[in-house]
Amino acid sequence: MGANDELTSILATDVGSTTTKAILIEKQGDEYHLVTRAEGQTTVEKPWEDVMVGVRQSIRLVEEMIDRRLLSERELIRPKSEGEGVDYYVSTSSAGGGLQMMVAGMVSSISASSAHRAALGAGAVVLDVIAVDDGRSTSEHINRIREMRPDIILLSGGVDGGSVSYLAAMAETILQANPQPRFGSGYQLPVVYAGNKDAQDLVQGILQERLDVHLEPNLRPRHDMENLGPARERIHDLFMNHVMAQAPGYENLMEMVDTTIMPTPGAVGSLIRTMAENYEANIVGVDIGGATTDIFSDFDGTFTRTVSANLGMSYSITNVYEESGFDNVKRWSPFAVSEEALCDWISNKMVRPTTIPQTVHQLILEQALGREALRHSFEHHKSLARKVEQEEVAGWSGRTAMFRSRGEEIIDMMELDMLVGSGGVLSHAPRREQAALMLIDSFEPEGFTQLAVDSIFMMPHLGVLASTHPEIAAEVFDADCLVRLGTIIAPSGTARPGARCMNVEITLPSGDKITEEIKSGQITRVELGDGEKATVRAKPSRGFRLEQGKGDAVEREVEGGIVGIILDGRGRPLELPERDGQRVEALTQWLEQLDVYPMDKVREYQEQSPVTASSDSREEEGKKRGFFARLFKR
Repeated sequence: MGANDELTSILATDVGSTTTKAILIEKQGDEYHLVTRAEGQTTVEKPWEDVMVGVRQSIRLVEEMIDRRLLSERELIRPKSEGEGVDYYVSTSSAGGGLQMMVAGMVSSISASSAHRAALGAGAVVLDVIAVDDGRSTSEHINRIREMRPDIILLSGGVDGGSVSYLAAMAETILQANPQPRFGSGYQLPVVYAGNKDAQDLVQGILQERLDVHLEPNLRPRHDMENLGPARERIHDLFMNHVMAQAPGYENLMEMVDTTIMPTPGAVGSLIRTMAENYEANIVGVDIGGATTDIFSDFDGTFTRTVSANLGMSYSITNVYEESGFDNVKRWSPFAVSEEALCDWISNKMVRPTTIPQTVHQLILEQALGREALRHSFEHHKSLARKVEQEEVAGWSGRTAMFRSRGEEIIDMMELDMLVGSGGVLSHAPRREQAALMLIDSFEPEGFTQLAVDSIFMMPHLGVLASTHPEIAAEVFDADCLVRLGTIIAPSGTARPGARCMNVEITLPSGDKITEEIKSGQITRVELGDGEKATVRAKPSRGFRLEQGKGDAVEREVEGGIVGIILDGRGRPLELPERDGQRVEALTQWLEQLDVYPMDKVREYQEQSPVTASSDSREEEGKKRGFFARLFKR
């Protein structure tokens, strides 16, 4: 079905690694809305070994909630008629760990980097990037490929017309590794070759006996050009129609859906692109999970996705700690924290990854680690988000549209319009103020930025729907998925604490005016409800700015939300006081101003764990770092 008016009922599922989530969207009057949501267990592994068991279970739960039959025996009832059935069914999947790839290239900073971006854009988790110049031996490369067991290998390298010897050597390395697929017996692992076109026959001749080789146009036909589209499309097609077809039950799921199943991260990226186009806005989205953190951005029409595969809030929480170090985690705590106690708590979280904080104390520590996971993931994302320009090239069709790579980082926080958070630590934070402050502290938005979170993790479902019905997906996303937190106004620049940062005049919908003088190091909020708009005139002080390259007064219409308008005078880059006593005092003020936690509990913890001068010792900082590694070596 193509026309929106033909659809009155849409069913969507997301087959995750542990749970399968189903949502039902229906037309109510002239608008589409979420009706209900249910989830069951994903059943791709033993003892079921049939993904359809979990899919049907989640659909049956939806049936119970709406008291309407959707399934007839084992098939969906379509179209909707006489009080039963649905009109349209779509699905995403990250079961079995989703699409897992290895990337091989000649030079880490050029061909391997382009291949990495192509794989990420296809919705993959990149297990490793192998390059001729990565410092590892051929035997180490072979062992790594065997250990990882990727679903697909992407091989690239060289400009068209260049040397082919290194590509032949890399193909021989892959052949010697003889990687075996995760699913299916007698199934040949796909290798997508997107390198120097002069090496196509050579690479195919080396690999075709044991592996399923697919030839695509070069990712980098010239040093200053990228052509990621064809390889990305081929990867997606191979994964959904060949790799996942080997997984138990997926063949039946593919027959049931009305459009191609999408990898979950690819679906979220599809929605971010749709919303950036609809809002005509620069958007950054984040999905922080138990094992990985995905960052998506669409800046001036350039879309980028990155995966931090070792930064998550349950299975990978020890990696977050090791990456950050004790001092970077404790700086977000408004009370004294011992490293031993923090590591004990992290150890328990690692052993029992599905547990949630039971006290405000544990919640603050978990959200401190969440800030660090988000911060590191965004740094990684910014390093890979590069500006490209489309260029017409004679002899190339639309499918192989060429792009000139300028090598410039594209993320500019002063130009960011909207920041959207998703994932348990953000979407399920007990207070929305907690999600807002985590996003602000981790991403450090500048100027005027809208903040929002995904209410119940609907973004994958709506992302795959956006591939066929973008208007419906956008409507439901805006009405039922997006929880608007409000707008942050944050001048870029620094000054001594207590110095004036900016003057703000806010004209509320009632016509009343609020004036605020924001000092350096201060953060506060002004109530402005969801759906309400206010006019803000802000004048930054000398050394600060609210627009790119300007320090002038700025007047904007801003949208409210659950948190309202946040006036952040803490400066950019955000730097917390070095001394523990001053840091705790500052944190306490910020938390109180935004009503982030129950302050009686925070003060109780402060009395139980008072900050001492010894915690400022530089010598101790060096000793503390690496404690967790030593702990697990014992």
